[in-house]
Amino acid sequence: MTPSSVPQQPSGEPPSRRGRKPESISKKAGASHRAWLEPVRNRLRASGLTLDDLVNRSGYSKTRISELLRGKGYYPGWEITYSVVRALDIPIWPLRRLWTAAAREADKDTTWIENRIHEVQPLQPEEPPLPHQGFTEDMRRPYTAYAHAFLQSDRRARWVIAEVFDILWLGWDEATTSPDVRRHAWRLLRSRVMLRAHHHDGHPDLRAAAFTTVAQTHSDDLADRFAAIGELADLFDVIGRLPEDQLDVTVLRYLCGFSQDSIPVVVGLSPVITHAMDHHARGALERIYRHDNPGVITP
Repeated sequence: MTPSSVPQQPSGEPPSRRGRKPESISKKAGASHRAWLEPVRNRLRASGLTLDDLVNRSGYSKTRISELLRGKGYYPGWEITYSVVRALDIPIWPLRRLWTAAAREADKDTTWIENRIHEVQPLQPEEPPLPHQGFTEDMRRPYTAYAHAFLQSDRRARWVIAEVFDILWLGWDEATTSPDVRRHAWRLLRSRVMLRAHHHDGHPDLRAAAFTTVAQTHSDDLADRFAAIGELADLFDVIGRLPEDQLDVTVLRYLCGFSQDSIPVVVGLSPVITHAMDHHARGALERIYRHDNPGVITP
């Protein structure tokens, strides 16, 4: 966070103390709820404001603000959420989109969501920082392809990518002060995809991708197709058990079809490390899965 983004005290002076870390987020808070709540808590912690400061700035009681910050009780309305994020000088547009998605996750219907939003004055248009816009334009295609490989749905993949880009906007200052923006963003993407991907024996489950791969073949023989699905499902199950970086490089290169030269820019690793990950992954797959699978793992 840059100094200019830290909320100022009424006197105009920056906060002189770091606020106490809020209690842990309730286990009942869903994945979409945490998507906006965690950045809000991070901004509060970085700002140095206390809970009392936030109460004074927002106009809501300490009990209600505390419950909001912990994701406890009923899903919060937009009015109280808006008052908190405005007090912390957080971009409103991406936060409202994340709040809306989480409201749906909390089984709030469209009428409830729209009524809560209408309780707050209309927002002025807000644009993300230009570097953020450029970054998202460059990464949208590979990020979406990676998400689709695990989620097997265009709609779910686009939704997760929109969530990732909004979270990245909220924490853009943090991203730009990290050692590598690309690596920071990739780890964020990976965490959100894995949060919603199916898992098998504690590993991301890629077996459903076998159906998509076989569907792209031109064989009209149903028996051949079923045999291919079974064989590929076994292979993809093994791929899902690779270490994280090896898995990511393998998925991007062999399932998504990206060139070896383009992958380092996507995952935020050097070409040398990316090549090593590819080499190690291929070696592991050849040891574990010795069948010939043309078109899946190729030199």
